Amino acid sequence: MTAPFRVEHASRSSRIGSAALAATVIVLAALPAFAGRDDLRLGSEIFAYIALASLWNLLAGYAGLVSVGQQAYVGLGGYVLFASAILAGIHPLVAVPLAGLVAAAVALPVAGLMFRLRGHYFAIGTWVVAEVFRLIAAQISPLGGGSGISLPAQVVLAMAPSRQLRELEMYWLALALVVAVCGAMVLLLRSRYGLALTAIRDNELAARSNGVNVWRIKLTIYIATAFATAMVGALIFLQKLRISPDTAFSVNDWTAFVIFITVIGGIGRIEGPIIGTLVFFALRRSLADLGSLYLLMLGAVAIAVMLLAPKGIWDLLAGRFGWQLLPLERRLRFSADARTTASP
Repeated sequence: MTAPFRVEHASRSSRIGSAALAATVIVLAALPAFAGRDDLRLGSEIFAYIALASLWNLLAGYAGLVSVGQQAYVGLGGYVLFASAILAGIHPLVAVPLAGLVAAAVALPVAGLMFRLRGHYFAIGTWVVAEVFRLIAAQISPLGGGSGISLPAQVVLAMAPSRQLRELEMYWLALALVVAVCGAMVLLLRSRYGLALTAIRDNELAARSNGVNVWRIKLTIYIATAFATAMVGALIFLQKLRISPDTAFSVNDWTAFVIFITVIGGIGRIEGPIIGTLVFFALRRSLADLGSLYLLMLGAVAIAVMLLAPKGIWDLLAGRFGWQLLPLERRLRFSADARTTASP
């Protein structure tokens, strides 16, 4: 006996969007064949911000954990990589996933403390944790203390014998990482846990009353985002070849800009961080000559977007034109027999 209905994820627009996205990834993978070194570095930075914004979107937009301290795991990932490469002699590329594992282990007790807080107290608590991490990093003398440290030449040469090859390596690793992050999010959101996350996003109280273990799901998401954020942070500072407490745990670079990207792109939508990152880098390039007015202009843009499109640019476009970049929505399709039987 066939079921009277089936659940469909894909629509015509999502099939087109998925094909276009796959084609874009292929083009980006081939970009080093005709792009310069500066373009590759810019591309790596864009990929890193898409990954960071996607992870913050998963944490805040779906799980409802509004953190202003994700720089804690960006910096932790960078410092674990430098410590592993300099002090333990581990290959830098091996240290990238190791940084994620260490961050996940650290995130577990941190979550035990932070989950006692609610709302804006949770947000402030995450910032305090990041500041504690920064102060601890400033006391680690073998890693340069407060002034920071650069990767030794032998560690850099262990990655690639030339600067051009190193930039290629960093570019492909950043692309692979952002594809892995976004791909994992798609698989998660299409699963039953994704359905629970969507329920939490829409109404946490209703999700809890329907049997969703909200605390366990939030804990899992918090640890998973810490793991991936630390890997992104490790890759960022592996490309920079230098780290210091102020740059590693910068709330401006790794949280404020990430929140800006997610909010203007569309919080609670997987496409939002992609759109937001493109808008952010376009604004950064066009407004960079304004000096200190640059940040004021970013704030003005954020306010304008929140007034005109409270749920972000992508939500506005999706609502007006019915666009869907990825097959994440659930639609019930009833069979002809079921409709006939249900008819009066």
